Amino acid sequence: MFRGVALVFMGACSFGVLSTFVKLAYKEGFNLGEVTGTQVFFGLIILWTIVLLRTLLGSKSNNTSFREALKLVAMGTSTGLVSIFYYKCVQAVPASIAILLLMQFTWMSLLLESVIKRKLPSRFQLSMVVLILLGTALAGRLFSESIPDFDLAGITYGLLAALCYTFFLMINGSAGNALHPTTKSALILTGAAILVLSVFPPVFLVSGALFNGLLKWGLVLALFGTVIPPLFYAYGIPKTGLGLSAILSAAELPVAVLMSSLVLHEEVWPVQWLGVALILLAIILSNVSSVKQKKREHELAAA
Repeated sequence: MFRGVALVFMGACSFGVLSTFVKLAYKEGFNLGEVTGTQVFFGLIILWTIVLLRTLLGSKSNNTSFREALKLVAMGTSTGLVSIFYYKCVQAVPASIAILLLMQFTWMSLLLESVIKRKLPSRFQLSMVVLILLGTALAGRLFSESIPDFDLAGITYGLLAALCYTFFLMINGSAGNALHPTTKSALILTGAAILVLSVFPPVFLVSGALFNGLLKWGLVLALFGTVIPPLFYAYGIPKTGLGLSAILSAAELPVAVLMSSLVLHEEVWPVQWLGVALILLAIILSNVSSVKQKKREHELAAA
């Protein structure tokens, strides 16, 4: 159990540092296509290398049909869209705000689930949505006397990233669950790479940008964005359960805000930390019941 908790928490923290690294890459003059392209390119090489090494070392591999593999690749296009929209958002707004916009997937997931199941959310769920929106407003300093002049296009890109992430979460559990985590992650990233490299052709391979500073950012973003999180989540979530994993994954938010403050020296007001706390509280409260249920199941199994 502790190992699962540690893996999910580290995966969330890994996601949390991404926006800061992307900002630093932009400051060195690299563009959206170069940043997203190198991330998926090197991530793809690393993951498929791990899959190949497991095969050569004789590890058991779960066979999958071509149709199932194709489904995972298709699912990966949604993560490619998340990267494009999120990193475009990071270009236009502070990193601490970009992560807030991405976290709106919490209430979007609830809304999408209600539409699919044709069932209205409960009063408790609606109250959690209100708490998340209130926390977002505080974290975005919308109630302050000096409201920041945010780029409207950047906000739109951030919300589109959250929407694409919502769709990915909804379909992620429907395919490839019998596969080894590395194989499933590699297939999903293949779809993301096909989309990203189609939108932004990999000219960085011949332009010389790799050896002018882009290589380090590509490897860093690949490691923290496409290798560590999916693998750690794939190993950790089955051990902790979805409820506790959702709570632990919320660590992504304070880590991103803290990194933007310490590394990028973005101004983060106390009222913004209050907003972050409200969002975290809403996520925790909405998943407490799942955690209690998981605990009861463990107690019954032990008895």
